[in-house]
Amino acid sequence: MADAKNFTWGLGRRKSAVARVRIRAGSGKIEINGREGDEYFKSAIERNYLRQPFAVTDLAGKFDVFANVTGGGNVAQAEAVRLGISRALIEVNKELESRLKEHNFLTRDSRMKERKKYGFRGARRGTQFSKR
Repeated sequence: MADAKNFTWGLGRRKSAVARVRIRAGSGKIEINGREGDEYFKSAIERNYLRQPFAVTDLAGKFDVFANVTGGGNVAQAEAVRLGISRALIEVNKELESRLKEHNFLTRDSRMKERKKYGFRGARRGTQFSKR
């Protein structure tokens, strides 16, 4: 890997997944947690999430992506990486922001798991009521 000067950073989050994404000019290689992107994400939908920002901006095959992802499930991780890639692309070229925003790739999905409240078994589920 090259030195840190050649990389552009982007951070993506979704539910409890956090993706720290670095991109640099290259051949289109995607590496996630040290593994190939297609090997890491088995589902075609999840793999498609990784390529969407490049398809929208006509930059497919022009950047290498290196991502570290923790937490969440597979889909949440893929969406977090997509947000991180989109943010990194804006750091490279500000003119891409309008196209990425048009497809909602810059919107952080704020839906999170609701916390458990005291007196309940879950977020909203109480104990079963017994009349007798």
